Amino acid sequence: MKYGIPNAALAAAIVFSAVPASAQRFDFVAFGDMPYSVPADYARVDRLVDRINAANPAFTLFIGDTKSGSSPCSDEMLQRSKQTLDRIAGALIYSVGDNEWTDCHRARAGGFDPLERLATVRRMHFADARSLGQKPIQLTRQADIDPPHAKFVENSRWVHNNVLFVSLHVVGSNNNFEARTGAPAEFMERNAANVAWIRDAFRVAQAENRHGIVFGFQADMWQEATPRDDMSSGYAATLAAFTAGAAAFEKPVLLIHGDTHLLRIDQPLKDTAKRTIENATRLMVMGADEIHAVKIGVDPAEPGLFSFTPLRVMENVVKPRM
Repeated sequence: MKYGIPNAALAAAIVFSAVPASAQRFDFVAFGDMPYSVPADYARVDRLVDRINAANPAFTLFIGDTKSGSSPCSDEMLQRSKQTLDRIAGALIYSVGDNEWTDCHRARAGGFDPLERLATVRRMHFADARSLGQKPIQLTRQADIDPPHAKFVENSRWVHNNVLFVSLHVVGSNNNFEARTGAPAEFMERNAANVAWIRDAFRVAQAENRHGIVFGFQADMWQEATPRDDMSSGYAATLAAFTAGAAAFEKPVLLIHGDTHLLRIDQPLKDTAKRTIENATRLMVMGADEIHAVKIGVDPAEPGLFSFTPLRVMENVVKPRM
């Protein structure tokens, strides 16, 4: 008796191999805003990482806040978070959050200089043009192809099965558009870089006929109020770039972020007549107490391209108080 692949399985394998990579379905995972309660949450995050690794996604996005705003912004804390991200068995692409640097001036976070912390994050997490994780992938970084914005090693993009993915450095706390010394200048420079990167991503996606485009960043731009000193929003230019780009692109656009720590899927972009831009979807992932992730399916055969499945760890579920 000969042993081999059953006929049905062999036929399926042949059919699948005949499908161009650009038309094949795949999954990736997004999570962020954790661990917030340390050291208690370390074990919970480790369980989630194990769950992600078992799902074997094409890659994983971490959309910022590797710590809470009240935990110390020390090198040791940043290194501990990098070790956690590097436990991802595949590639891990990291978008920076505000708790890693913007809010580090707070006394409870150690009273650090935010700009010095930002430089440390860049040096520690973005040493070269590869992702984090145990099987890193090569990224195209804004710093390497856009000379006026050579500082922004954290802004990157890559293509998987004809879908363009983009990592952006847009953070909570009004995107650092605050009155602190050095903050407005930092915001202006990074804001200009982000807008340029968004516009160029849409240009590339259109020129290369991509099935869709995915942006990953930290800030919940639809939730945060302007600062109490009545400064204007730090998100206006970013939202305008997303709105114009999605409307012109017409194919599926997915915006993934955290910051508010609730699972939410909706369509927040509006045109000038306040009508929903229907090809643009927003996914906000869980975080803080809810230490789970979201698996995103990408199927070129589906008009909407994207589907969403919560990736929950039952041992991490917080029981409701009654």
